[in-house]
Amino acid sequence: LFHRLRDRLLHTLWHISQHTMSTSASRVSAALDIMMRMPPSRVEQSLSGIIGITPGDADELLQRIDQPLQEQVDEETGKKYLICDYNRDGDSYRSPWSNKYDPPLEDGLVPPAVLRELEVQANNVFTSYAQAYFSNPITSVYFWDLADGAFASCWLIKKELSGGRFVKEGSWDSIHVVEAQPAKDDGGFNYKATTTCMVSMTVESAELGSCNLSGSLIREKSSRGVLDESKGRTHIYHIGTLIETLENSMRESIEGVYLGKTNAVISSIHSTGGFGQRVNLLGLGSTKEKTKAPP
Repeated sequence: LFHRLRDRLLHTLWHISQHTMSTSASRVSAALDIMMRMPPSRVEQSLSGIIGITPGDADELLQRIDQPLQEQVDEETGKKYLICDYNRDGDSYRSPWSNKYDPPLEDGLVPPAVLRELEVQANNVFTSYAQAYFSNPITSVYFWDLADGAFASCWLIKKELSGGRFVKEGSWDSIHVVEAQPAKDDGGFNYKATTTCMVSMTVESAELGSCNLSGSLIREKSSRGVLDESKGRTHIYHIGTLIETLENSMRESIEGVYLGKTNAVISSIHSTGGFGQRVNLLGLGSTKEKTKAPP
């Protein structure tokens, strides 16, 4: 009797756990579906509202939904750094410059010594890289170890603009998450990068009024590399090359496809003719009839 009761209890607990997992997965799926339909310029407010409804799924939602990057200042070095889910431990964030958490956290997660040395080098190199493409951006790089000799890293760029000639305010946020897995045959590494680029622009003038254009783009790319320090073939070289190729491609897509297409659509609705000409061009009226503009 005891064994039957025990088995029945375990069976019941299993069904409860499965139902809970299924319900949580459904909530997360619904939240992601909602976020895809919300204005990109209000992603933070939308995410905050969803987390308020389902606080139990906060950690997973924060990991799966990219938000515009926020900045903090390292009190020890005075340098700015970017915060995200990859340098967060509880309510504290680790600085890549001092390797310390703010607010202070005694047992916070930090990378092993080997990865920490690589992290310091990557931050210095990435600052120079970003400066070549952006003017005075904020950058941060974070490393953490994985199982079986693998590791991962997150490379962040944030550039803000205000008071421009045509753009009142705007921002560019790049989030590159790279996973490095050791190859089994040649001693090299397989690198996989997942990049998210978020763009937001507000154009305002007396002639045009106010207009906000914002959105995000996600791409993935993989590469393979062999380490050879004598030739400068390091992890930073391979990852940096992968990130630069991927980001340049996405920048061209945003500029040429998305912004270009938006400009083409807006330009196509402009016409120097009257109302009747526009109606005829749309095929809604006869070209032989004179169409008067409505009052």
